[in-house]
Amino acid sequence: MNAIPFDNSYARLPGSMHVAVAPTPVSAPRLIKVNEPLARELGINPALLTAEVAVGNAIPEGASPLAQAYAGHQFGNFVPQLGDGRAILLGEVVDVTGKRRDIQLKGSGRTPFSRGGDGRAALGPVLREYLVSEAMNALGIPTTRALMAATTGERVYRDAVLPGAVLTRVAASHIRVGTFQFFAVRQDFEALKLLVDHVSGRHYPHLKGAGNPALALLDAVMDAQAALVARWVQVGFIHGVMNTDNCSISGETIDYGPCAFMDAYDPGTVFSSIDTYGRYAYGNQAPIAQWNMARLAETLLAFIDKDREEAIRIATERIEGFPAIYTKYWLAGFRKKLGLVSEEDGDLELIQAMLDSLQMARADFTVTFRSLSNGEAPDALKDWLPAWRARLARDPQTAEERRALMQAANPVYIPRNHLVEETIGAAVERQDYRPFEVMLCVLMTPYVEQAGAERYAAPPAEVDGAYRTFCGT
Repeated sequence: MNAIPFDNSYARLPGSMHVAVAPTPVSAPRLIKVNEPLARELGINPALLTAEVAVGNAIPEGASPLAQAYAGHQFGNFVPQLGDGRAILLGEVVDVTGKRRDIQLKGSGRTPFSRGGDGRAALGPVLREYLVSEAMNALGIPTTRALMAATTGERVYRDAVLPGAVLTRVAASHIRVGTFQFFAVRQDFEALKLLVDHVSGRHYPHLKGAGNPALALLDAVMDAQAALVARWVQVGFIHGVMNTDNCSISGETIDYGPCAFMDAYDPGTVFSSIDTYGRYAYGNQAPIAQWNMARLAETLLAFIDKDREEAIRIATERIEGFPAIYTKYWLAGFRKKLGLVSEEDGDLELIQAMLDSLQMARADFTVTFRSLSNGEAPDALKDWLPAWRARLARDPQTAEERRALMQAANPVYIPRNHLVEETIGAAVERQDYRPFEVMLCVLMTPYVEQAGAERYAAPPAEVDGAYRTFCGT
């Protein structure tokens, strides 16, 4: 492993899909963290991942740096050209399992899509994305990954002057719903057809030979999104900017700017500073996923059927089926959280009754489910517990099997918002990365109780209804 084994399939697609651009060098790069296990998984010798590579000062042999073109609906408003304004795709590798993965630098300087921005990232958002994306992976949720983080030795100017940093992000790909929208709005059907073929072959090879490739792709992406969002809500995760340009075709979580984890259960919880009307509130995550899938369907109409009206009818029928797909995954996940392996018609009502009790009591979502896993009886659920116990009595598992199932579905540790902020503050204000290392270590085994890590399992002393997260741009 003396070189990074690049094989850049996206760079081989037509030039309308991307623009070749090199990272802008920085003055004094310094490594914060290299994810050595992930490097080895990618078939990369960690020794090759230097500070110079992490910030883009040194371009590894075989890389083909480019910025991807895409459009997107941002909070419901369509923008026909967005693109990678502060991210540069270095290239792709085929990892040790045979899976193709992107390697991207985020915060590496201006591109033709920067729209007047500086193309840089501040240290705080880089550390947030590193912590939260790796925590999501440890929770078993499909996500982009963090390979490296490094400071640049330069400042970025936002509401304050902040230390600059670059994140090296790994993804199955960075192709989004907005990528399809970019070509659909330009009526570039040739590029759309290439994109359908590329995405199907890369992410959904089982679709090979499908009679209607575009419709088969829509079905596959819908299923992946339904499964993904169901897993988000099962750990209390709220994606604060579910725009179509942040909706990954591969079914991975992408963009950890204005995101956070819910403490006290409330479907109306919003953390994003720019989500004034709660479009992306916890309770709206699934409806917005369906809305995003409708936008994807619109880009594929010409390929679904030559008759536009028939294509609309078929696509509408598929999109209207999204709630049933989502509910299937939602129920499966919450059954595990409550220790159930059998299925009964009343399970949805049982689960919803529990969540209603949590909301009334303002009880902590994560702590309550873990307490049930440990055989405790949370006071917030005292009126609901008899119905649950009666349901358990009809389930075939032993008590030991049920406990193991629940503990594997209900984490002890999530990236608590107040602790993430504390960790970022230590790094930004004092250049102290020890809290980052400690928190990252705890989050790597979220389902196992760890001695001495009690503070990472505890909710904040008070739920901060004013807590807000930001895009970091």
